[in-house]
Amino acid sequence: MSSTLNKNTSHLPGTAITAVDVVLDTAYQNISTAQWKKLFTAAKEAAIPQFIVDIFAGKPINQSENRPALHSALRNLSKTPVVLDGKDVMPAVADVWRRIEALCNKWVGVTDVIHIGIGGSDFGPRLAIEALAHVPGIESHGMRMHFLANIDTAELARILAKALPHSTRVIIVSKSFTTLETSMNAKAVVTWLKDSGLTNRQINKALYAVTANVPATKIFGVEEDHIFPFWAWVGGRYSVWSAVGLPIALQYGYKTFEKFLAGAHAMDLHFRDAPLEENLPVIMALALLHQQEKHKIKAYAAIPYADALDWFPKWLQQLDMESNGKSIGKDGKAVKHSSPVVFGSAGSNAQHSYFQLFHQGPEIIPIDFIAVRKPMSERHEALAHHRILLSNCLAQAQALAHGKDATNPNDVYPGKRPSNLLLLPELNAFYLGALLALYENRVATLGALWNINSFDQPGVEYGKVLAKPIEKALSSGSQDIQANDFIDAVTAARINFLNSQ
Repeated sequence: MSSTLNKNTSHLPGTAITAVDVVLDTAYQNISTAQWKKLFTAAKEAAIPQFIVDIFAGKPINQSENRPALHSALRNLSKTPVVLDGKDVMPAVADVWRRIEALCNKWVGVTDVIHIGIGGSDFGPRLAIEALAHVPGIESHGMRMHFLANIDTAELARILAKALPHSTRVIIVSKSFTTLETSMNAKAVVTWLKDSGLTNRQINKALYAVTANVPATKIFGVEEDHIFPFWAWVGGRYSVWSAVGLPIALQYGYKTFEKFLAGAHAMDLHFRDAPLEENLPVIMALALLHQQEKHKIKAYAAIPYADALDWFPKWLQQLDMESNGKSIGKDGKAVKHSSPVVFGSAGSNAQHSYFQLFHQGPEIIPIDFIAVRKPMSERHEALAHHRILLSNCLAQAQALAHGKDATNPNDVYPGKRPSNLLLLPELNAFYLGALLALYENRVATLGALWNINSFDQPGVEYGKVLAKPIEKALSSGSQDIQANDFIDAVTAARINFLNSQ
């Protein structure tokens, strides 16, 4: 495998490749040069180069919904025209940037922001707010950022117990503005504002929305100049780059949000322009495909050795499994491979949780180790602690790769457990953006390799359909619910039990 090494990686073996100063080292993937050549040949046979061209050209690669996947336009800071149906989308995107920047300069005296959304409307901004809070010296407006996603009122109650109603702003995020959890939580927060003595006018001034359904948002009571649009060509799990990322700009300033977009844009340009053999998202996708073919892996882990990135695996779970967790391909036929189960949490905590399984379990579980070269605090202990953190990261990768022989079977480490090392020069808005875009582009590449449409999610709908008659049965209070076309005998018995309490 060829490599493009800069001063940060010139001392590393030829398995290390860099893009946007993010280093990917595949040394422990145990993939030979001959095997890499076969993988790149397979990528070309799967028309990955043309697929990448089609993504950025706005072709309807989301075939089931006949839509493009143009989230890259949301971070296209160069404003290079992106034409869809004969019209450049960039003026509309740039107008949202202008409005976000203007809003950052308007909010004064705000103590609390309640961001209401679920799934893709929640994970991205929540991850970014949590991660950037750890950046030493970052500008912050010091507001309490509350993320309300779960329909469980425990989360709602916890937030409302802390927020100050007269200095709270509410951002309702829903592409369709019909998402049940978001709608009910929004209504509950409005009720809280009313019960706290706010007038209707004050409540309207406190409400903001991010949506593709502007009419429904107006009916709810959000003023038109408080509505930030995003578009049908933006998938929910790819939407943090849109006004869905408002909390990032509001908390850390528009310039920080712009740097977040810039890092992602830089990674997009790399993905678009780099040859396959030097293309980080493609290489990561091919490495995972190789482990599926060789070891029939069913899971992989993402372990960031940075406490600031503890939310990253949760964001990645949705990105990977909602995008590629499918058994039917674009041709309507069963696929050979699909998304593995994704899990992870911050190292070194994770070592004291489930690394036992990595080292001595019968399954082979590939790992992406993610590390940051610079410490994430300015405390006097930071450098010493960070050396220990990095040494643990490197040691775990080495131990998993090589294993250990012993006369006592309990002390044997099989080894040959594959892993990547992703190394960020530091963790800031730019490199966070680059990291997220790297994985987004890797997911798209995997979908193309598996012949899966990565940009729809039909599997999440069926449970929602069944929940409606079940909720109606629970609301009835009846203990005589019978099985029918929507409720089977087991569920009917459970409803009757719950209604008997």
